[in-house]
Amino acid sequence: MISTDAKTEPGPRNVLGGRLAPCSLDPLTGFFRTGCCETGPEDGGRHVICVRVSAEFLAFSQAVGNDLSTPMPQYGFEGLRDGDQWCLCADRWVQALAAGCAPPVVLEATEASALEVASLADLQAHALES
Repeated sequence: MISTDAKTEPGPRNVLGGRLAPCSLDPLTGFFRTGCCETGPEDGGRHVICVRVSAEFLAFSQAVGNDLSTPMPQYGFEGLRDGDQWCLCADRWVQALAAGCAPPVVLEATEASALEVASLADLQAHALES
């Protein structure tokens, strides 16, 4: 008999131990632009925390040198708006947490390797209601 237990299924895991859920298909996110916050050796920024961005966070990110609001058509990037979901760099989320403006997290869509940078308790404290 083949197990259908989520913990034994292959593929990326989320911070809760289940299969990684998609973060956003519109806008299309993820380092690999799959809609999921998957990572690999080529992802130096570790884009693994699925967040819902706010105007406050977007202003913070721009102030620290990462403008996520301005469209960059040459990269197929339309710019993020308040309420969009996005795979954020784990270090940027921790930096925003320290600054008091961490965006809310979608735990089911946040890749398990985020726990190497952020604590599960901090992620859970900022979790979006399901």
